[in-house]
Amino acid sequence: MSSHQKTTKSAQRIRRHARVRGTIAGTASRPRIAVFRSNTALYAQLIDDAAGHTLAAVDTRTQKGATLKERATAAGETLATLAKKAGVEKVVFDRGGMRYTGNVALFADAARKTGLVF
Repeated sequence: MSSHQKTTKSAQRIRRHARVRGTIAGTASRPRIAVFRSNTALYAQLIDDAAGHTLAAVDTRTQKGATLKERATAAGETLATLAKKAGVEKVVFDRGGMRYTGNVALFADAARKTGLVF
């Protein structure tokens, strides 16, 4: 890439995420919570990378709440309860190249309060 071309925000996020994914991976005993945030919703999956299976998934479009912040908190609680049903208590958090602030942080904090250990 030449110096006069700009890198888009989405391309920068993808590069950051690839860098993080080089160091973390989910296992059967400690799966990975992968989070993706769009302008309108937040999506999260509990993934066992060793087997290539998604154990549970939630998104804010199906949660109750007036604002995205309320729905992100509800999604974190829902994913934590689904993880406990699957027999998972410890997880690795993959923020998907995004900053740990706002709805991503609310989601993670709600999952922690409900009993998941990061």
